[in-house]
Amino acid sequence: MTRKIALITGASRGLGKNAALHLATQGVDIIGTYHSQADEAQAVAREVERLGGRARMLRLDVSDSSGFGAFAAQVGETLQRDFGRETFDFLVNNAGIGIHASCAETTEEQFDTLVNIQLKGPFFLTQKLLPVLADGGRILNVSTGLARFSLPGYGAYAAMKGGIEVWTRYLAKELGPRGITVNVLAPGAIETDFGGGVVRDNSQVNGFIASNTALGRVGLPDDIGGAIAMLLSDGGRWITGQRIEASGGMFL
Repeated sequence: MTRKIALITGASRGLGKNAALHLATQGVDIIGTYHSQADEAQAVAREVERLGGRARMLRLDVSDSSGFGAFAAQVGETLQRDFGRETFDFLVNNAGIGIHASCAETTEEQFDTLVNIQLKGPFFLTQKLLPVLADGGRILNVSTGLARFSLPGYGAYAAMKGGIEVWTRYLAKELGPRGITVNVLAPGAIETDFGGGVVRDNSQVNGFIASNTALGRVGLPDDIGGAIAMLLSDGGRWITGQRIEASGGMFL
């Protein structure tokens, strides 16, 4: 049986790394991307291989769409050379950054940075990768709980993710004839270094979130890696065009 291959952007750390390891335990091989953390990316590759899978890490700047065509060609070459395949099966658009600023104080530079990384990047990267994504494959876009509930300081960031959620539905409709499912996973607050690690390291923030979460705690990377693996498993084949929130029940 041919092993599935997942391409995960931002796989050197955080949720991308965790997703790669969860998928590897399910027998999925990994092509991961990183921006600047080459050593960390290679460490993830070694962990995937220790779990019995194959992994290749490719550098990608998701903020620069001019490089996406060359990157897609590199993916095609990597598939043929290292995996003996023409296509891959799962695309996880995970890479991103967080910028905390009120709507009144957000600069145009911050806004443009968020557009390029969080909205334009996934849109055009996916477009360039469609020829090497297998029919019957899956696309999973990572959004945020902040697209449903509102916390001051995340207006611009959440607006980009709102765009991702609408685009996901359109993509699901357009790719349906190819048997490709497209969904959104929206994490709640997670203990990672995202946004400077505020959820993980600030006890007041952590306590506030836990007290407003049905399951009584802040999320962990394993919660999201496991959710990604679940949605990409065989049991997720009839789910498309949906937003699935993995927040432990924040602000219900």
